[in-house]
Amino acid sequence: MADDDRTYAAPPARRSIELGSAEALRLLGSVSLGRIVFTRQALPTVRPVNHVLVDGAVVVRTHERAALTSHTRQAHGTGVVVAYEADDIDPVTHLGWSVVVTGYAHLVTDPLELARYEALSLPWVDLTMEHTVRIRPDLVTGIALTAGDQADAT
Repeated sequence: MADDDRTYAAPPARRSIELGSAEALRLLGSVSLGRIVFTRQALPTVRPVNHVLVDGAVVVRTHERAALTSHTRQAHGTGVVVAYEADDIDPVTHLGWSVVVTGYAHLVTDPLELARYEALSLPWVDLTMEHTVRIRPDLVTGIALTAGDQADAT
């Protein structure tokens, strides 16, 4: 229920600053949770997943019944176009950043790569993650949401 006695102050000035791809990837590598977007039955599908950034690629472990596993398997060698988004935005100040990576997702099949990714990424859910999807970024975009005075200083 809303409190009618509240007074609301105008939010401080904020700016959106475009990030370069190197800085955007650096920030993406600083968090472990994001959202993968792919097409399923001709409609956009979004799934929260945890990731690691390895050699500039986004790596996500999946399980056998996951829609992403099935979708990338059906694409064979061509891969499937996906978008991957992660952010770190303070819920109080609304300052932070958001990064989107667009590229082709492939199932990883090389046993050495699979072992490496398994050692680097611990699943957040209690499922056996027997598959790994790697996204090679073709397009990396990002924005920083800063206070107006911070933006002026940069």
